[in-house]
Amino acid sequence: MNLKLEDNGQVVLVQVKEERLDAHNSEQLKKELGRLFEEGKTRVVVDLKEVRFIDSSGLGALVSGFKNASSRQAGLKLSSLQSQVKSMFELTRLHRVFDIYTTVDEALEAF
Repeated sequence: MNLKLEDNGQVVLVQVKEERLDAHNSEQLKKELGRLFEEGKTRVVVDLKEVRFIDSSGLGALVSGFKNASSRQAGLKLSSLQSQVKSMFELTRLHRVFDIYTTVDEALEAF
């Protein structure tokens, strides 16, 4: 999986540079989010701008990151969801769980 991380000292931006977030690559995202929270990062934004498809494994990786963040009193926000990805969040009701923002800037400002 192609991930780009930017850490400005306050917030870590994780850009998912893949068109698909599925069983083939979601484990790497799950591990990366886990590592960030284990290292003590408390503010993480996942930018899904390039992701056009997400399956249950991809959703599971993000839910795992959310649980990991919550258990450490940290925050995980999502940004830039494509319409098909947004539909999956609505279908599974996960849009009620995650803080989802239209742009990365909005998500960063929310912290």
